[in-house]
Amino acid sequence: MTDQNTTARKDPDDWTTGDEPATGAQESYLNTLATEAGEEAPEGLTKAEASRRIDELQQKTGRGVS
Repeated sequence: MTDQNTTARKDPDDWTTGDEPATGAQESYLNTLATEAGEEAPEGLTKAEASRRIDELQQKTGRGVS
Protein backbone atom coordinates (compact mmCIF):
# COMPACT_ATOMS: atom_id res chain seq x y z
CA MET A 1 0.00 0.00 0.00
CA THR A 2 1.38 3.40 -0.94
CA ASP A 3 0.93 6.65 0.92
CA GLN A 4 -1.29 8.87 -1.22
CA ASN A 5 0.05 11.99 0.49
CA THR A 6 3.55 11.30 -0.82
CA THR A 7 4.33 13.01 -4.09
CA ALA A 8 7.25 12.05 -6.25
CA ARG A 9 9.32 15.05 -7.15
CA LYS A 10 10.61 15.18 -10.70
CA ASP A 11 13.90 16.91 -11.45
CA PRO A 12 13.17 20.31 -13.06
CA ASP A 13 15.65 19.43 -15.84
CA ASP A 14 13.24 16.66 -16.85
CA TRP A 15 10.13 18.88 -17.01
CA THR A 16 8.66 19.15 -20.51
CA THR A 17 7.63 22.74 -19.69
CA GLY A 18 10.78 23.61 -17.72
CA ASP A 19 12.02 26.03 -20.35
CA GLU A 20 8.81 28.07 -20.30
CA PRO A 21 8.72 31.35 -18.34
CA ALA A 22 8.19 31.07 -14.58
CA THR A 23 4.57 31.17 -13.46
CA GLY A 24 3.09 34.12 -11.64
CA ALA A 25 2.90 32.03 -8.48
CA GLN A 26 6.59 31.14 -8.74
CA GLU A 27 7.56 34.77 -9.27
CA SER A 28 5.47 35.91 -6.32
CA TYR A 29 6.93 33.28 -4.00
CA LEU A 30 10.45 34.05 -5.21
CA ASN A 31 9.88 37.73 -4.36
CA THR A 32 8.74 36.79 -0.87
CA LEU A 33 11.65 34.42 -0.27
CA ALA A 34 14.23 36.81 -1.71
CA THR A 35 12.97 39.62 0.51
CA GLU A 36 13.18 37.39 3.59
CA ALA A 37 16.69 36.31 2.58
CA GLY A 38 17.80 39.92 2.02
CA GLU A 39 18.45 39.29 -1.66
CA GLU A 40 17.31 40.76 -4.94
CA ALA A 41 14.38 38.92 -6.50
CA PRO A 42 15.50 37.16 -9.67
CA GLU A 43 13.79 38.04 -12.94
CA GLY A 44 13.39 36.31 -16.26
CA LEU A 45 13.72 32.76 -14.96
CA THR A 46 12.27 29.67 -16.57
CA LYS A 47 9.96 27.38 -14.61
CA ALA A 48 12.85 24.98 -13.94
CA GLU A 49 15.24 27.76 -12.86
CA ALA A 50 12.57 29.27 -10.61
CA SER A 51 11.94 25.90 -8.97
CA ARG A 52 15.64 25.45 -8.21
CA ARG A 53 15.94 29.01 -6.85
CA ILE A 54 12.87 28.50 -4.67
CA ASP A 55 14.50 25.39 -3.20
CA GLU A 56 17.72 27.32 -2.50
CA LEU A 57 15.92 30.23 -0.86
CA GLN A 58 13.71 27.92 1.19
CA GLN A 59 16.86 26.36 2.62
CA LYS A 60 18.33 29.79 3.33
CA THR A 61 15.18 31.14 5.00
CA GLY A 62 14.01 27.93 6.68
CA ARG A 63 10.70 28.03 4.85
CA GLY A 64 9.31 24.80 3.50
CA VAL A 65 11.63 22.71 5.65
CA SER A 66 9.85 19.85 7.36
